[in-house]
Amino acid sequence: MSTSQLQPPDPRRTGNDESGPAMDAAKTSFIPERAQTLQVLRLIEKHRPLLMLPDEEYGFGILWVLDGQQVQPAIAKYLMKAGFVADNGATEFGARILTLTDTGRRFRDDGMRWWKSLGWLQRLKITLLG
Repeated sequence: MSTSQLQPPDPRRTGNDESGPAMDAAKTSFIPERAQTLQVLRLIEKHRPLLMLPDEEYGFGILWVLDGQQVQPAIAKYLMKAGFVADNGATEFGARILTLTDTGRRFRDDGMRWWKSLGWLQRLKITLLG
């Protein structure tokens, strides 16, 4: 695997250039479960944050929750490492509150445009195969 595949997408990229939409499979094969990642991005809002129950030993959460549903660790870690979500404090029970950054909002908007540009068969394939 090349180093470029491990890098997060360029946040300045609008997804409307000649190379194709921002979440295109050829450009974003490193995004874990693209359809699920986009769904998580769609659901995160100021009043619907991603919650991380921290693990002090490793510095990453041991459980991420959005609207009472567990978020896959690969998706949550990707969003954190790419800078699409940021720590916005803690709850009274010690869970960390993660909300979308400006870069995360742009990435979500690009992803929504990409998803809408797909046909139903392409959406099904991406949903089933990642």
